[in-house]
Amino acid sequence: MNHLRSRIENEIREHGPIPFSRYMELCLYHPEFGYYSRNAEQFGKAGDFYTSSDVHAVFGRLMARQFEEMWRALGSPQRIDLIELGPGRGLFAQDVLTWAENKFPGFFAALRYVLVENSTALRTRIEATLRRYFNSGKAAFCALADPHSERLWAAQRFCAAGDSSSGSGAFAPEVATDTIFFANEFFDALPVEILSAQGSLRIDARNGQFIETWARPSKQESEFLDQYSVHPESGERFEVPLAAQNYMKCVAARIEHGFFISIDYGYIREEQLAGRHRGTLKAIRRHSLCGNPYEAPGEQDITADVNFTALAAAAQSQGMLPHKLVTQSQFLLGIGEGNQFADAFEDCRLPPERAKVALQLKHLVTPAGMGESFHVLVASKRVSQKSATLSGLNFGRMQLR
Repeated sequence: MNHLRSRIENEIREHGPIPFSRYMELCLYHPEFGYYSRNAEQFGKAGDFYTSSDVHAVFGRLMARQFEEMWRALGSPQRIDLIELGPGRGLFAQDVLTWAENKFPGFFAALRYVLVENSTALRTRIEATLRRYFNSGKAAFCALADPHSERLWAAQRFCAAGDSSSGSGAFAPEVATDTIFFANEFFDALPVEILSAQGSLRIDARNGQFIETWARPSKQESEFLDQYSVHPESGERFEVPLAAQNYMKCVAARIEHGFFISIDYGYIREEQLAGRHRGTLKAIRRHSLCGNPYEAPGEQDITADVNFTALAAAAQSQGMLPHKLVTQSQFLLGIGEGNQFADAFEDCRLPPERAKVALQLKHLVTPAGMGESFHVLVASKRVSQKSATLSGLNFGRMQLR
C-alpha cells in the first residue's frame, strides 16, 4: 500500500485539485513518506542516481581547491562558512574537509562547514560520516524550515524563517559575514509549476487515479515565461520554477560578502528559443527514466532541468554578480589544470590504481559522462572583479541570455 498516495488523495478531497508543485513537493519532501525523507538508499549504485561525489573523491578535492581560492579572494578572513544546500549523505563535505585539512591549513583553520538538511534520515547518515568534524565544531547542521512541516522546501517558509522579527533566523547557528554557498544537484529537485497552452497544471484524483486538469496561469507564472522562458505551443509543457527563484533570492539576500555556486543539469533561455529543453520534467527510479511522475509517489525521484538564465537573474536582483556559465568539464579542468590533476592521483601507488582513477576522472569531465550535461553558475557579492577571477572560470563560457 502506498501511504503517500492516500495522503495526497485526502488533501485533494479536502481542498480540491492541487498545483503540480504541491504534488511534487509531497512526493519528495513529505516528512514521513517523501522520497528524500525515507530511509531508503537513493544515492549511488544501489540507489536511483549518482552525484559527482559518488564517482570519486577528486570532485570534493578539486572543489576544496576552488573554495580555498575563493577564501583568498575574500581577503583570507579569520572565519568563513561554507554552506552546502542538500548535502545528501555528506560524502562531498567529507572530501572537502579532509582535503582542506591536509592541503590548505590556513583555509581549514578559518572554515566551518554548515550543512542545510531537514531530512532526519539523511542527517543521521551525515552525522555518522562527519562525526569527527561535528565533535570538533568544524561541521554543523542548520535547518531552513520547520522539520515537521510538509511544505519543507517551500520558498515562502524559507523566507519567513529568515525574518528577524519572528525571533528565529533562517540559519542556526549564526552564519559568518564571509560565506560560500554551494548547491550540487539541488535546484533541480525543487518543486516546479507545469504550464501548457491549456494553462497551469492541477492534479485531481478520481477512482484511485491521479487526473490532470488545467487552471488559468497566475500572474507570476505568465511573467516568468515572458522574462526567462518561452510560451508553450500546442502539445508542449514547460516548467516554471517559482520555488527555485524565490529560494535563490532568499539565499542571495543573505550573502553579505562571498560566493554562490550551483552545479546542475540545465539550460539557458537562448537554448529554449532555439527549440531545445522545451519540457524537461523527469521521474527517475533505479538509474532509469520513468515516463510517469504519478507512479509510486514517494518512491521515485522527480526532477526538472535548471533554467540558469532565470536563476542568475534571481541572484542579480539581490545584488550579486553572476559570472558566465561554464560546463562542469570546463570548471573542473580549470581547477585541475594548475597541477595536472595531482589531487586525483595522489593516493595511487600502482598503475592499475591510476588507470581506475583516470576512468573515474573521465566520467566527471568528458561529454560522455557528466562533463557537458552539468553546468556551473558562480555568482559573487562585494568581491572585486580581479579577485573573482577564479581558476574554475578560466575556460569557455556561455552568455546567460
